Amino acid sequence: MTSSDWPAPESDAANAGQTRRIAVPEGLEGERVDVGLARLLGLSRTQAADLAAAGKVLVQGAQVGKSDRLVAGSWIDIELPQVSPASAEVAPTIGSGMQVVFSDESIVVVDKPAGVAAHPSPGWSGPTVLSELAGAGFRVSTSGASERQGIVHRLDVGTSGLMVVAASEQAYTRLKAAFKTRAVDKTYHALVQGHPDPSKGTIDAPIGRHPRHDWRWAVTASGKDSITHYQTLQAFSGTSLLSIDLETGRTHQIRVHMSAIKHPCVGDLTYGADPTVAERLGLNRQWLHATRLAFQHPLTGESLAFSTDYPADLQQALEVVSA
Repeated sequence: MTSSDWPAPESDAANAGQTRRIAVPEGLEGERVDVGLARLLGLSRTQAADLAAAGKVLVQGAQVGKSDRLVAGSWIDIELPQVSPASAEVAPTIGSGMQVVFSDESIVVVDKPAGVAAHPSPGWSGPTVLSELAGAGFRVSTSGASERQGIVHRLDVGTSGLMVVAASEQAYTRLKAAFKTRAVDKTYHALVQGHPDPSKGTIDAPIGRHPRHDWRWAVTASGKDSITHYQTLQAFSGTSLLSIDLETGRTHQIRVHMSAIKHPCVGDLTYGADPTVAERLGLNRQWLHATRLAFQHPLTGESLAFSTDYPADLQQALEVVSA
């Protein structure tokens, strides 16, 4: 039986916590079964190998071992233990230090490091989330503009943390709608200069292109509605650690809004941060991290919530200011 004759995969909703069927992407041609499953499902390689050894992995209907090789286009049936996706073990790090927190046929959730762009853009020659996922064999949706297929929201190159990428066309449509209707909870932590007064508040100010510098954004009368909620978690000498929730998702929104109230993110020289503070803390980017992401699974409707720790550079800077 060829892959084209094989029955179509059943939906996640019907198989949640039971058997999942996945087509092998071209990027995993020739990979070992345990390596391929680890990349496809966000499992550790040991977990994938154990499932194969227990006879819970079938390729084209036949049991395979952990060291057997995958063929692009073939179907894998894997019997998974009952486990909540949000608590699943983090997959091994892939290129450029990016981690896959969770993946299935509909979505891929990644913990993006600073220095990785969401997608290709003019003038950027470094790694992107899409290129890293493709290199590791992950399939993403073909929906959207050609250079950002599967991308439903973005993080700046210099901002680290959680992003979700659509893996299927249906997921892309539903996730785009969820972001548009503000049904996705996005929480960031930011270390800012000074002490915002009040310590908890909302910034409601439109954001548009900077009138003189087209690579920057600014609060402008003709900009798009932009709403940022912040709360001080801890105040230090000269800086404050904030928790920030976004109602809207404008480019550079947090950076622009914090700069507009005279409390730029530490290290954000583009938006007015003091370079001497950044140097003292050893930062070469803004102290801004997407620490939590929560939404309904676009296919099953299950409530998912993911969180991530601060990367080493931000943690080190925080230890310096709190000393």
